Amino acid sequence: MTRTSTMDHPSLDGGAALVEVVGVEKTFRRGAEEIHVLAGLDLEVPSGEFLALMGPSGSGKSTLLNLIGGLDRPTRGSVTVGGERIDSMPGRRLAAWRARHVGLVFQFYNLLPVLSAERNVELPLLLTSLTRGERRRHVAAALSVVGLSNRARHTPRTLSGGEQQRVGIARAIVSDPTILLCDEPTGDLDRRSADEILALLQALNAEHGKTIVMVTHDPHASARATRTVHLDKGLLEATPPEESGR
Repeated sequence: MTRTSTMDHPSLDGGAALVEVVGVEKTFRRGAEEIHVLAGLDLEVPSGEFLALMGPSGSGKSTLLNLIGGLDRPTRGSVTVGGERIDSMPGRRLAAWRARHVGLVFQFYNLLPVLSAERNVELPLLLTSLTRGERRRHVAAALSVVGLSNRARHTPRTLSGGEQQRVGIARAIVSDPTILLCDEPTGDLDRRSADEILALLQALNAEHGKTIVMVTHDPHASARATRTVHLDKGLLEATPPEESGR
């Protein structure tokens, strides 16, 4: 995998800001109660940035990540990724857009226990028109990038937590997405494994040009990002200069 796309789809890297969130509000209903999670939030993420989103529980970090990935829609405001307004896309078109352009990394890996590492990584490619041979080549490349070529046929239960997260990252990058969205990717790992995963994310950003948005509560993790923003009560807070960037 290199900075140039290995998949047959156009790049979204044409503008200064890859992600533009403007005036976004998000409200959930719990019975008769309205819960305001995001309150008129604005955010820009330049192409090639590694952004960390920090904040207390309930501050809206994961909600914002879901909006950027097209997994949810704002109550008000707009979300634009690569020049496309994803908040107003019809459902079927949005699903196709997400499959082509978004890689998701989860805290608890979300691997299918009965499938080998290579079959878990292959899953996103089953939605494409790639041949079986092409899928295998993409899977092999993704597993090589995360350092798991020799564990390709192992099932999740025979892998350590760090190795399972590497499989999760390989699955996220196998289709060469435009943006990686990571929700507490080190939250279930010991410090050594967490450091290895963070170093891998840094390499994907610095060496492969991947734009990454990572939700984390851990200052140790956010220090690996090129920029950190803090959310509190649904709004972005100014980040002290000494905390911003590497």
